[in-house]
Amino acid sequence: MSRTILSHDNLHPTIKDKVAGFHHATIAELRDAVAQHRIVVVGMRYNDAVWKARKVLTKAGLDFHYLEYGSYTSQWRRRLALKMWSGWPTFPMVFVDQALIGGASDLIALLNAGQITLQKK
Repeated sequence: MSRTILSHDNLHPTIKDKVAGFHHATIAELRDAVAQHRIVVVGMRYNDAVWKARKVLTKAGLDFHYLEYGSYTSQWRRRLALKMWSGWPTFPMVFVDQALIGGASDLIALLNAGQITLQKK
């Protein structure tokens, strides 16, 4: 099932560039990281779920790339752009083999099921 989003055709011409360019560099940074690294964790400071995801990956011996965007009081617009782009509403965002797998609890479930291992399947 695809997520329904507002069509670009339904945007007023005066805001199309603003919508398309909203923190474009942040999205490009994440896309590049996902293309270059097998596992990417996107997070923010002081978030327990982000800390948990990083700890679980480290304990499992899995290398990962970490991108951090502010804290609860900073860089929220950059995080909003990532949420709008991905459709995932919370942090962390965990990518494995270029696919968004969800957050910390989703990561733990996949690790426990043996679906994420040291070697790419």
